[in-house]
Amino acid sequence: MYGYCGKVIRINLTDGSIKKEALDLEKAKKYIGARGLGVKTFIDEVDPKVDPFSEENKFIIAGGPLTGAPVPTSGRYMVVTKAPLTGTIAISNSGGKWGAEFKFAGYDMMILEGKSEKPVYINIDDDSIEIRDASEIWGKVVSETTDYLRKVHGDKSKVLCIGPGGENLSLMAAVMNDVDRAAGRGGVGAVLGSKNLKAIVVRGTNKVALADDEKTKQVSSDKTGILMKDPVAGGGLPTYGSAVLVNIINENGVLPVRNFQESYTDQADKISGETLTEKYLIKKNPCYRCPIACGRWVKLDDGTECGGPEYETIWSFGADCDNYDLNSVDVANMLCNEYGLDTISVGATIAAAMELYQRGYIKDEEIKGDGVSLDWGDSKAIVAWTKKIGLREGFGDRMADGSYRLCDSYGVPEYSMTVKKQELPAYDPRAIQGHGITYAVNNRGGCHIKGYMISPEILGYPEKLDRFSDEGKAAYAKVFHDLTAVIDSLGLCIFTTFGLGLPDYVDMYNAVVGEEHDNESLLRAGDRIWTLEKLFNLKAGLTKADDTLPKRLLEDPIADGPSKDNVHHLDVLLPEYYSVRGWDENGLPTDETLRTLGLEEYIGYIEK
Repeated sequence: MYGYCGKVIRINLTDGSIKKEALDLEKAKKYIGARGLGVKTFIDEVDPKVDPFSEENKFIIAGGPLTGAPVPTSGRYMVVTKAPLTGTIAISNSGGKWGAEFKFAGYDMMILEGKSEKPVYINIDDDSIEIRDASEIWGKVVSETTDYLRKVHGDKSKVLCIGPGGENLSLMAAVMNDVDRAAGRGGVGAVLGSKNLKAIVVRGTNKVALADDEKTKQVSSDKTGILMKDPVAGGGLPTYGSAVLVNIINENGVLPVRNFQESYTDQADKISGETLTEKYLIKKNPCYRCPIACGRWVKLDDGTECGGPEYETIWSFGADCDNYDLNSVDVANMLCNEYGLDTISVGATIAAAMELYQRGYIKDEEIKGDGVSLDWGDSKAIVAWTKKIGLREGFGDRMADGSYRLCDSYGVPEYSMTVKKQELPAYDPRAIQGHGITYAVNNRGGCHIKGYMISPEILGYPEKLDRFSDEGKAAYAKVFHDLTAVIDSLGLCIFTTFGLGLPDYVDMYNAVVGEEHDNESLLRAGDRIWTLEKLFNLKAGLTKADDTLPKRLLEDPIADGPSKDNVHHLDVLLPEYYSVRGWDENGLPTDETLRTLGLEEYIGYIEK
């Protein structure tokens, strides 16, 4: 068996049982691994209508066949569960080094069931697996938890954990690993909190078996060379991190400002990747076997050294809150890492609260006890609200469940810039038509990374498309969705698409696993995974009405800047997207489509 380890861990936290099961290799290969394998396992074992915080909800962690293999960016793993923020399937991805270590310990997937009566953590040391008391670390922030557990289990151990955000069941809570890496979206950290599981420590001493060592070595060298010659993967990202996008996106007039009320600012350079590099960067902080090394390690104004912010984080605590104090963005990012919170949702929720205050919905007396303002651009307040959200203190308690529930409590959900109750990231879709449709139909709610149409519409990868045009965008979006499902399931980073294409992923899979996938069969697996996620959401109760965008983005044209006067054309693109997917007019996969994708067993699934 190559690429795959052949073992699955199943732990029931209610009764404390630990089982090792054989991997269903046929199923693993059909769904590739990681995301695909996790989704298939989850949908077969969990009722989509389950309460995310009930004992019946399961929590799956899975690596891909290339996770831990000697190929570029092979440090990724997936979390699959039901998301408390959205009610959809959660498919959260993280990098760092934990995922590779999990494979080195000899496992493809872990299935967590039930709920512990008291706080616990799991320790995995190759074949040894145990559940241990976590009372000493419950309540600790992520860095403290990580330091404590590495002292107990050795500094070669890798730690995945939740912070106070997850313990307090914030619907924006993330799962953290390696201190500053996050499976961030959907509130997955709160699911672990609901199960009283604080952390998973792993130490592995094995290697991923390869079908052809020499071929893998050559393929890896070739693909790394391609990445290093690429101007984004080998230039902009290593030099400036993902924040290299700040000025680029702003110059195109699609950088959301003040909760998407505007889409351009003349102050963007103050929070750009260039400024971050000049004033705060200490060193690069790469994930396992990553030649791109977009991760940042920074020094704050007070001398604290910590993980630096990604582009989305700089936007959410920066332009979205009309804040151009980069140190405060760095601090808010650090706090999210420590409390275990999704930076996109937290910053965007603060921005939504600022607009509610601007428009008179939130009254001074409601926040008087907090002693913190909700004025646009108040950098100290942004930091303070981040802390209060993590600890559910004062008005931060109401903000901790995200912007949709906050805005809805005032009767104005339209001020929440969300899809399926998950906060939209840092691109205004009114002037990026393809990216907008990927937002609207995304299986996990507002998300940029599972269908990154910014690549062709802004950056020109693999070709430059007219971002204002609708033509061909639905079909393009489908390909990006399917390809991303493939990359996630392999265990690789989406940033490799800056240089690599589908044939390159086929080469790496075949070299490591020894199979003979071709472009068509691998991309069809991505389509199969995406469609299965859609079936879960439909069974959970979502409908065509959920495949939409905030009213502001459909009806209010961009007011100023390079993209002035544009709105998103969802009415045109949504039926086109359903059609190219082989779904009916209500967004339900047809029986013919299910047969084509090898999903015959799910015919009639929605009605059952």
